[in-house]
Amino acid sequence: MQHCNTMSDSEDMTEFASIVERIERGEVPIKNIERELICPICKELFTHPLILPCQHSVCHKCVRELLMLNHEDSFDAGSECSLPGSPRSRVPSPSMERLDRLVRSGSISSPGWRRASVTPRVTTFPCPGCQHDIDLGERGISMLFRNFTLESIVERYRQAARAAVAIMCNICKPPQTQEATKSCMDCKTSYCNECFKLHHPWGTPKAQHEYVGPTTNFRPKVLMCPEHEMEKVNMYCEVCRRPVCHLCKLGGSHANHRVTSMSSAYKILKEKLAKSIHYLISKEDQVRTQISELEVLINETEENGQLAERQANEHFDQLFETLQERKSEMLRSIELSRHRRLDQLRGQVDEYQGMLENSGLVGYAQEVLKETDQSCFVQTAKQLHIRIQKATESLRTFHPAANPSFGEFAMDTSREETLLKEMCFGGVPDPPIIDLSRSRVYNETQVCWRLAEDARPTDYQVLEYRQLGAPPQAAGQGDGERGQAWRATDQVYGPSTVVCDLEADRLYGFRVRSCRNAVFSPYSPEVTLHTLPAPAFSFLFNDKCGFSPERLLLSKRHDSVESMAGLGFLLSAERVQTGSYVSLEYIIGDTGISQGRHFWAFRVEPHSYLVKVGVASDSKLVEWFHSPRDTSSPRYDHDSGHDSGSEDACYELSQPFTLLTLGMGKLFIPKASSSSVLSAGDHGNRVLPMPQRVGVCLDYDAGRVYFYDADTMRCLYERQVDCAGTMYPAFGLMGSGKVTLEEFITTKRLVY
Repeated sequence: MQHCNTMSDSEDMTEFASIVERIERGEVPIKNIERELICPICKELFTHPLILPCQHSVCHKCVRELLMLNHEDSFDAGSECSLPGSPRSRVPSPSMERLDRLVRSGSISSPGWRRASVTPRVTTFPCPGCQHDIDLGERGISMLFRNFTLESIVERYRQAARAAVAIMCNICKPPQTQEATKSCMDCKTSYCNECFKLHHPWGTPKAQHEYVGPTTNFRPKVLMCPEHEMEKVNMYCEVCRRPVCHLCKLGGSHANHRVTSMSSAYKILKEKLAKSIHYLISKEDQVRTQISELEVLINETEENGQLAERQANEHFDQLFETLQERKSEMLRSIELSRHRRLDQLRGQVDEYQGMLENSGLVGYAQEVLKETDQSCFVQTAKQLHIRIQKATESLRTFHPAANPSFGEFAMDTSREETLLKEMCFGGVPDPPIIDLSRSRVYNETQVCWRLAEDARPTDYQVLEYRQLGAPPQAAGQGDGERGQAWRATDQVYGPSTVVCDLEADRLYGFRVRSCRNAVFSPYSPEVTLHTLPAPAFSFLFNDKCGFSPERLLLSKRHDSVESMAGLGFLLSAERVQTGSYVSLEYIIGDTGISQGRHFWAFRVEPHSYLVKVGVASDSKLVEWFHSPRDTSSPRYDHDSGHDSGSEDACYELSQPFTLLTLGMGKLFIPKASSSSVLSAGDHGNRVLPMPQRVGVCLDYDAGRVYFYDADTMRCLYERQVDCAGTMYPAFGLMGSGKVTLEEFITTKRLVY
């Protein structure tokens, strides 16, 4: 079996050698591969190409321009977040110099339990080939390998494209400059024959230099590790698909990755490439046949497209004709009714004109009265009197001869407009449905949707959004009710997307539609999401300061905490008979706030017995964490969670903490006072259903804290708080309970 494998390997290498010979003989012209040598950004031939983590190549200058562009966009769009006191982005390993500078600036206070958090420079950009976000890390472009192989191929292509332009010797002085005959890879210089002999004499070390044909592409003889600049790459990481050095494997970012030797990787990849090339070349006749079939399909597509366009035009022309006929008929009906009513009203006007003196009927009657012959008068006056009586009766009971209103001719075309808007082709995709249960709003808004269960796959989706209502300063300008115009995102190829340019504390409408074969579906029903009143604050639970591992269970990621009602809780409960009580188990966030406005959200499990949530100053935390447990009376501790009366008495005073009580599926609003505001005007009912997600907003500068239903962004309660020192998110648990912090939105990135 081993002998057979050896024979197979030998045959593969022979095939590869023959393929290389075909390329060298010109059977595969290098000019035909031009489209493989074009940078996807600048659309020019590659210049110093770099290999991205996704294995696509981009010019060095194009990567720099992309990073600069993204840096300017992120600065413009997120300038608020760059201010001191605003939420800060975590980085895996921040430099100590930048961390010390941030602490010295005073934007973050750093007690013993604070977790470091700084804002990194922008090192992320979307790959133009696959659209994945590429994160270059702290080292930036220096972490990328140059694609020397691609660079050499580009150089050979340039030489083939300008065969008439020779490469000149770099040593000869003009005007006697000679054409170069070879280039030294060690000296990185091109020479003519005489200059090469002069600078590489026999018997000297330079005579051992490596030389090739004339070229302008000089690459290093040994590939060095970009992370450990003095080390040669001698291994290949199979996880990251990139060369690495032994230091990367021993203690670097590839320590736990599977690696192989460079020679083994070279042999395997070369064999795979040779087999793939051999397969393609052996299928050349099949490829030509398929190209012919594709050309036939192109012609059919052109003909069928034109036919479909003509048929669509015919259908629309027929609709226009039908609509025009109906328009003519209905306008004719209106015109006939108008003329009939005008005739009736004008006749009535003429009749009433005759009632005026010296005109019409009255004038005629006045002339009859001048008749002196009795028999003649009686003969004429009888009929005249009847007409006068009718005119008198008509005058007493005036009624217009026609109704001037044309209300019966009013049209409601909303149903027809809806039908026209929904008019589509037979193969139109079904509209997607926005999933509010998975959509989230933080500093960025993530909108998720799903397709119908029996829906066919679509090519992509387009999300549209608009701001509903107007800001307070723009109210009354005519656009407040309708909202702003719809804005559309780029094409989305997955079930969700992230929108970054939304204003804070605003209501937005979202809708999405699918596209398949350039045919769009109808829009999904519009849904509304409310942006945060302040930038999202990022923190985790602290297990160093006052944390009780006997009673609190912290998750591995430190994003959830659970109170365990064990034997200790049961034994402590016996002291209730003596007038004491069981204290809360406190836990705080690992990052403090010393200025600005900040918002965070979390979930309290419905089965939780008693949970206190809010903020507390560092001085108050020291008092809580150093006071004896299980000895204080609730009458004198307004943080006990018991409605003893002292809690309400102290709410008129500004305290260095504020905690809201939740438990048993309920949320308890403190009794109203001059410093508290109840939403919906319900001051009588202090017990509300517990929201699925609770939000807290601390305005440090204004000294005020707000509690929200994070799903609807409805403010449930607010009050004054004494922001003395550094304020921390604080949580207290008693009995069985669990609090889980909301996971903040992160876009999928390829981390280098």
